[in-house]
Amino acid sequence: MSRTRIKICGLTRPEDVAAVVAAGADAIGFVFYPKSPRYVTPQQAASLMAGLPPYVSTVGLFVNASVEEVQQTLAAAPLSLLQFHGDETPEHSAVLAAAVNRPYNQVFRVRPDTSFADLLEYEQRYRAASPLFSSLLLDTYVDAYGGAGKAFDWSLIPEELAPRVVLSGGLSVQTATEAVVQVRPYAVDISSGVEASKGIKDASRIRAFVAAVLQADAIIAKGLHHD
Repeated sequence: MSRTRIKICGLTRPEDVAAVVAAGADAIGFVFYPKSPRYVTPQQAASLMAGLPPYVSTVGLFVNASVEEVQQTLAAAPLSLLQFHGDETPEHSAVLAAAVNRPYNQVFRVRPDTSFADLLEYEQRYRAASPLFSSLLLDTYVDAYGGAGKAFDWSLIPEELAPRVVLSGGLSVQTATEAVVQVRPYAVDISSGVEASKGIKDASRIRAFVAAVLQADAIIAKGLHHD
């Protein structure tokens, strides 16, 4: 089995970036949605990215952005990956990603009535639209953009899809182990669950979250070994 990858999103301060790197997370996320309390400008993101060690991915979250907005952001902050968190169609996401030649994740906000077929069809549409499509990011449906901070019913995720998705939505130190053991996603993405306040991360919660995910991986590995 592969290790579950970890992304910490919504970083706004150098000390929080340092804490995420020290904890061993795989990716850090910056929010380029002006209505978010975690919003940073491209120049601020570039400053926060400066001096990152190798193999820590940088991800930019966009909501219904234009090609020009994405291009201007990438010109200042050379992100590794894009994350589209709005109502982007498969075609629009493909155009945005192609404009800066970056892979991207696409959010799917899961509703209580979401079916296995809905998720599989959605992934197929985005994958067919662009070779730059990387994966779905599953979040909880709310009437807002940029992350809900609430969990959804993980049993709605098809077993065959889970190893390809990024699991988000209301994860916390307390729920991370259970989530990873149950879903077995490729990666997890957390923001508010490791914060002291909006946009201000808590280093101890970051460390605890990473440890909780590693604990889940150990549980899964032990179970597979016994099988």
